[in-house]
Amino acid sequence: MTGHNVKISPQVYARTGGLLYLIIIVTGIFGEAFVRNKLIVLGDATATANNIMASQLLWRIGIAGDLIAHVCDLPLMLIFYVLLRPVNKNLALLAVFFCLIQTAVLVAAKLNLFTVLFLLESGDYLKAFEPHQLHALMYLSIKADGYGFGLGLIFFGFECLILGYLIFRSGYLPKALGILMPIAGLSYLTNSFAMILAPKFADLIFPTIMIPAFIAESSFCLWLIVKGVNVPEWEKQAGIGAGRG
Repeated sequence: MTGHNVKISPQVYARTGGLLYLIIIVTGIFGEAFVRNKLIVLGDATATANNIMASQLLWRIGIAGDLIAHVCDLPLMLIFYVLLRPVNKNLALLAVFFCLIQTAVLVAAKLNLFTVLFLLESGDYLKAFEPHQLHALMYLSIKADGYGFGLGLIFFGFECLILGYLIFRSGYLPKALGILMPIAGLSYLTNSFAMILAPKFADLIFPTIMIPAFIAESSFCLWLIVKGVNVPEWEKQAGIGAGRG
């Protein structure tokens, strides 16, 4: 009857978190590189509309992939909270709050991608618009999704700063990751605020500004999958090592 008292190893949390993080990274790359970058023609609303109409299933798969990633965000943040609360419970909780806002903003922004499909339908209610007007509205929805994504990443940027600090102070995760994650956060914040304040400058620095973020997140993801955490040190800080002894 001791099964109810069995604690899940932090290594299980770490490996599960790494796999969830991998799903988020893979679906994110797929949606951007193999769906939107393939179908969207910059500055040409009509060509973009034609591409999407010819590949509506691919467009919908891209949306579904994004939503899967956002679903994975939530258990991943719970795992980060469990792993990092021994360092500072309040900061770990604050990171959860930033994640929740980020995910809510990004999910809401996905409605713009559905609006793209609505505007390309052949319903009678759309006959009030000329084709070029519908294409312009469709392209506007795509641009709104891009800005929604950028707004969500502001909250993720602050989340990365907090996670980096907690990782650096933990003693059971590499300090190098504690340095890389804040760099990722600064990359996201720079890109998002540049998009808001200086769009032309944002166009110049993107996607180069995202390379440090990709390196940091991929490194963190792979470390969790392959190495996990230093369990004795985690248990020591969590205050459960002595009880097990």
